[in-house]
Formats: sequence, structure tokens, C-alpha cells
Amino acid sequence: MENPPASPKPGIGPVLEKFNDVKRIVVLRGGGLGDLIYTYPALHALKHAYPGATITLLGTPIHAAVVAAVDGPVDDVELLPPTPGVRDGSHNGGREDDVAAREAIVESMRAKEFDLGLQMHGGGRFSNPFLLRLAAKHTVGTRTKDAEPLERNLDYVYYQNEPDRWLEVVGLAGAPPALTPPLRPGREHRRNIVGLRDGQRRSLVVVHPGATDPRRRWPASYFAAAVAALTREGAQVLIVGDRSEEALAQEVAALAVRQLSEADRPAVRSVAGELHIGDVAALLEEATVMLASDSGPRHLAQAVGTPTVGIFWVGNAFNAGPRGRGLHRVHMSWVTRCPRCGADVTQVGWTEPHCGHDDTLIQGIAVADVVQDVLDLTATSLLLRGK
Repeated sequence: MENPPASPKPGIGPVLEKFNDVKRIVVLRGGGLGDLIYTYPALHALKHAYPGATITLLGTPIHAAVVAAVDGPVDDVELLPPTPGVRDGSHNGGREDDVAAREAIVESMRAKEFDLGLQMHGGGRFSNPFLLRLAAKHTVGTRTKDAEPLERNLDYVYYQNEPDRWLEVVGLAGAPPALTPPLRPGREHRRNIVGLRDGQRRSLVVVHPGATDPRRRWPASYFAAAVAALTREGAQVLIVGDRSEEALAQEVAALAVRQLSEADRPAVRSVAGELHIGDVAALLEEATVMLASDSGPRHLAQAVGTPTVGIFWVGNAFNAGPRGRGLHRVHMSWVTRCPRCGADVTQVGWTEPHCGHDDTLIQGIAVADVVQDVLDLTATSLLLRGK
């Protein structure tokens, strides 16, 4: 952190003095579903510190869908155009840059005359210059040593819990940590999922086998074995995912069904590609437990208050794993080198380029251990719900 005002108050990190006369706030956050969920504790803290201010999120279509579907601190969303290092091709149908759209959004944002701009998108090499072009009166965010400085800066250290990172950032803007309420899906989304629940089954386990990075995916056959074991224990299992994950979800369901008796087979179903993100949030809220690789839907389940069992590569567990263990369990793979070429994967995407191989890093996590944690959290969840 650079040049803080005197006498900072303690928080996750220093809580500095608030800025004066803040009525309009813009937050820059690209990426996917999980990237947005990471920021929600910080956004709540920001809203609590500046209750009279509007918060505009400069984000992606999935962010806009989530904000529209749940109660929360964001007032409106503006869509980021394809911009290198800010909103990349993985979220833009492969398109990497759109200069005209970028210039248009910059001009539109400048016209809003924001009082405070926050960069919550990585180390700032690309995102800090983008934020500065919006001409907010005050700027706060993360910064690597080679990134353009903002008015108040938090040193970007890669291995840090992501929600805590953004709580530190809003602390620099004078926002101490605030109680973060669970996200609540809208009534229409709750109505949409009513028919999915099988009341004859003891519990509802929602499974998400996908992850943006293939190295974070537990093998489909492992998920299928876990699904089959949980179904035999009386669970209904619904497998979720977006349209790009339909084939994977169907594969897990088919492999699981082959291991089940005729009586248990109807309890397993893929709904991947069928649900709006708000419906997914409502389904996760209804679920007894969620089982997933490190992915956006697992973060969403945690945000709506549902217990989760997550399967993580160790580096991702540092950044994205839940802190508590009463309602959340973490299984970690300690693999540190690419299974194919031996490259040090602990630095990939940070100080070293990707080696080019997407072999899973979490294959060594045992199915039986994961299943036991789901069963343990099922008992906890049912007890908390009075069932």
C-alpha cells in the first residue's frame, strides 16, 4: 500500500478516511460469475460506508444477470466491451478487442462524473489505465509494481483470499467490513424451480462438475461415482451448468445412472443449460448441500447460504476457498507441477506463462472422502433447517 492518510483504523487491512461528497461510485470488475461473487462482501461494505451513493458495476453479461436476479448493493450494471486484459475473449465469443465500443463506454462513463472509482480486477496493468480514463475524482484499487498508480493503492499479492483482497481495497476508501447478508433470489426465480424438487427424497444435492479452467475440473467419472453414492443414501441430485457444460453434465448423469437401481435412477437429472442464473441461485438456496469443483456456482451457493463441498487445487484454495469449515468443506490437491511436462503450476498466470497443457490437477482427490463430507454436511444442513 502506498501513501495512506495518517492514523489508519484496523480492518481486514487499514481502513483509511472516507472521501467527501461521494454520490456516484463506479467499480471495475471483469470476469465470470465467481469473480463477481468475490466482490460482494466489499460491495456491501462500500454501500454501508456510503449509503447515499449509487454503485455502478462496470462488468460482464453474467454480472448483469446476477445483479438483476438477486437483492444486493449494486444499483446498475454497464457492460464492459472486449478489452485486452480487462474483458477477454473467453467471455466475448473469442473476440479480444473492440476499440469503438471501448471508446464509447469510456465517454459514457466520463459523462456520469463519478466521485469514486474502484479497480477490483487483478493487478492493474490493464485495468488501472482503463479506470483512470473514466476520470473519477478519486481512485482506489490493486497494483503490481509495474502498473499505473491510482490515488490509493493496495499491493497486488497473488496468493490471497479474493473476498478479503477486495475488502482491503474498499478499506482504503474508508469502508470497514460490514455484515454481509446472503444473496436472495427474486420471487419469480423461486417459483421457477418449485417443480424441480422431489419431496420424496431425503435431501437435495446440487452438483456442478465444470470449471472455466480445465485444470480445476474433477474427472466426470469421479463426479458420477459420488452422485451415485449420494443417491443411494436418499439424495436427489440435480446437475447444473451453463449451455457450454451441457455435454459434461449429461455425461456425469449418464455415468451415475448406470451405477444405480431402477428405483433410484429418476433421482438423478441434468438441468444444465435449462436455467436462468437467477433460477440457479434459487435452486442453490433450496439445496441441502452443493458439491462442485472450484467454480462460480460453488461461490454462488456459498453466497446464498448453502453448505458446500468444494474440490480445489491448492493454489486456488488459497485464493478462492471458503474460510469457515462448519458449513463448507475443502478438498485440496497438492500437485504443484504439470502432470504432462513438469512445469511449476504455482506460478502460471502470475509470474510464468501457461505451459499449454490443461490436464486436471485434482484427480488425486478420493471420491469416498468427498462423499463423506457431503453426507456430514447434509446432516448439519437438515438439522439447521429443522428437518
